[in-house]
Amino acid sequence: MILDRFRLDGKVAVITGGTKGIGQAITLSLAEAGADVAVISRTPNPELEVSVSKLGRRYLHKSVDLTDRQQSKTVVPAVVDGMGAVDVLVNNAGIIPRGAAEEFSETDWDATLEIDLTATFLLSQVAGRLMIKKGRGKIINIGSVLSYQGGINVIAYTAAKHGVTGLTKTLSNEWAKHGINVNAIAPGYVATELTESLKQDPVRSKAILGRIPAGRWGSPEDIAGAALFLASSASDYVNGTTLTVDGGWMGW
Repeated sequence: MILDRFRLDGKVAVITGGTKGIGQAITLSLAEAGADVAVISRTPNPELEVSVSKLGRRYLHKSVDLTDRQQSKTVVPAVVDGMGAVDVLVNNAGIIPRGAAEEFSETDWDATLEIDLTATFLLSQVAGRLMIKKGRGKIINIGSVLSYQGGINVIAYTAAKHGVTGLTKTLSNEWAKHGINVNAIAPGYVATELTESLKQDPVRSKAILGRIPAGRWGSPEDIAGAALFLASSASDYVNGTTLTVDGGWMGW
């Protein structure tokens, strides 16, 4: 049965930035499909833990600062210690400092590249070593439509998300032979805390909405469905791709 291939029973999924926004929706989606979930974020979300527990799945939260490389390297081992395995890794954590390029600070540049790109590499590297030994695994990186475009006033975020797309392809090239699927999702404009300032800007919000053929901003749940597909065996022959989920933005 095709629907059975979307089940994640017996799997352990790690979701960075998994306590709010897109990450929270992905966490719930994977748990509803049967996965035990380990959520990595600076702050816990007790309500999310309750929701996952009601589904009969195990829930683990680890408070980690992904700007600290040493902390990033401890994530996967800590989840293995607490949950016994890592079968799915979703690199979702990210920040979007905004500012004109000529005034953009080195501090914001460093923090953005560290969380949005370097942590994605470090977690994938450690998880990849385990998955190579097992001969299977799923890694899902969260890119953006700004993996393909330049954007406005988001120079560090755009650079990082371009890097995520390249990282995804390279890891897939090296690890597909080991039964590891490395793919990415490129969300369009999704209504979350990170995009609230754009939604409240009458000029930018009108311009953005006017270009989306679907006629609406995306929701975190729109991204969660794509994540479930890439985390499941239904995507076993999908390698090195970036799935754009944008309401048609990139087709304009």
